[in-house]
Amino acid sequence: MKVIGINGSPRKEWNTATLLTEALEGASSQGAKTELVHLYDLDYKGCISCFACKKINGNSYGKCALQDDLALVLEKIEEADAVIFASPVYFGRATGEMRSCLERLMFQYLVYDKEHSNLLDKEILTGFIYTMNVRQQQMEELGYEETFKSTERSLKRIFGASESLFVTNTYQFEDYSKYVTTMFDVEEKVKHREEEFPKDCKKAFEMGARFAK
Repeated sequence: MKVIGINGSPRKEWNTATLLTEALEGASSQGAKTELVHLYDLDYKGCISCFACKKINGNSYGKCALQDDLALVLEKIEEADAVIFASPVYFGRATGEMRSCLERLMFQYLVYDKEHSNLLDKEILTGFIYTMNVRQQQMEELGYEETFKSTERSLKRIFGASESLFVTNTYQFEDYSKYVTTMFDVEEKVKHREEEFPKDCKKAFEMGARFAK
């Protein structure tokens, strides 16, 4: 069993990365081999609509033709049994790096065949961990959840299974006094971090363990 974690955050040691690490530790606890990929370390772009992955008898049929830092990651994901994506939420969506990764990953398997639309010949368990500054109620009011669920549906369509973990009201800075943050109740943020974030970490750990079983 191989489980890969894809970190779509520019930070390697904060909320998103911490939760993703917990998920991979959960997978390791069940005997799975794990690997963590930081997208911001890579040099790549999103889909360029070359359609090489759709060309009849083409050398790249069913495979993204772009040869950059993401190419090896796409290969590793295809060889894995499970993959867990994680990203902070920027303006209601995953980061641009994560979205570019997902474009390349999923489009290569999608084919315009009315009888067979998916070229991936295996099922890969997928999970997505979202971290965001807004509270749960705000997430729902702003319609974020439907956007996240749309991504989940796309992952299910290609890989066969997917689930999401929403982590809200995250602690953004080590020292709020250094930034313009008067709209926040910092004491409430600290309390939420101390009381709720460990629970979120446990949920992430359980996701990883569940995937590896």
